[in-house]
Amino acid sequence: MLEPERILRLEDDRVVFLDQRRLPLEEADVECRTAVEVADAIRTMVVRGAPAIGIAAAYGYALAAARGEDLVAAERVLRDSRPTAVNLGWALDEMRGDPSAERARAIHRDEVERCRAMAAHAATLLAPGTRALTHCNAGGLATGGYGSAVGALLSAWEQGLLAHVWVDETRPLLQGARLTAWELETAGIPHEVIADSAAASMMGAGEVDAVLTGADRIAANGDTANKIGTYSLAVLARHHELPFYVIAPSSTVDHATARGVDIPIEQRDPTEITSRFAARNPAFDVTPANLITAIVTEHGVHEAPYGESLTRAVVEA
Repeated sequence: MLEPERILRLEDDRVVFLDQRRLPLEEADVECRTAVEVADAIRTMVVRGAPAIGIAAAYGYALAAARGEDLVAAERVLRDSRPTAVNLGWALDEMRGDPSAERARAIHRDEVERCRAMAAHAATLLAPGTRALTHCNAGGLATGGYGSAVGALLSAWEQGLLAHVWVDETRPLLQGARLTAWELETAGIPHEVIADSAAASMMGAGEVDAVLTGADRIAANGDTANKIGTYSLAVLARHHELPFYVIAPSSTVDHATARGVDIPIEQRDPTEITSRFAARNPAFDVTPANLITAIVTEHGVHEAPYGESLTRAVVEA
């Protein structure tokens, strides 16, 4: 498992990212020396995953403060780099009162600890011998360390509960086939990559026991935005009477957004799909709360009605 500082870190005069675009074939770093460069690294998916881009934004803001950059401009360019993941704006809000390197590193440490806590909670939902299916990448690469959905799989594996993981390839950028499979291989967890379109037949054949995904933004009512293709998995899981679990830190819950329809969906470059024909390339879709069996945060396992359980967790915390 990668150390958090290997995934992203703040040095004296730069933010350093492990370039996720080049994994698993090559481990290479990208160095950013301004907030604009950090924002470009977020936009071009050098770093990706909702918690990780929140940490990246915090590091970019701290770097801008240390360099004497215009912090209003720095915040604007960082906040505009990707629109769907709420963690990015949350981290910048956290940094406003204290734009120091220490505060940014504390956000990073806290996110990793949240991942460990939520992973332990989520593992309790899995029975011995579970064959899980996951979509996109919700491991340490996406969260700055340990992982959310993949962290739950790691925790379940360590407890002897997990037998196998089916990894959706996650088109068009193959975050599952490239990143999740690499992380599972590193952890020694049995897994196989499948085409996204194979999920239904795998469920129908009785080869899937549960679906676990991360999230990029969870609305107050529990509607959840995640990588495109997640919604269809939730529909398939409901049809096959399989549990569908969302694992994400509380920093991903957007209490100011009432419903999923209000979540902005990033539209990426169509050439990620094809350079020959017209194409539409939404990066995310929204899974309605009524298709989600449970949402797991560091505060525990939340069940419907999510508007009550997610809010209660914040109050009690």
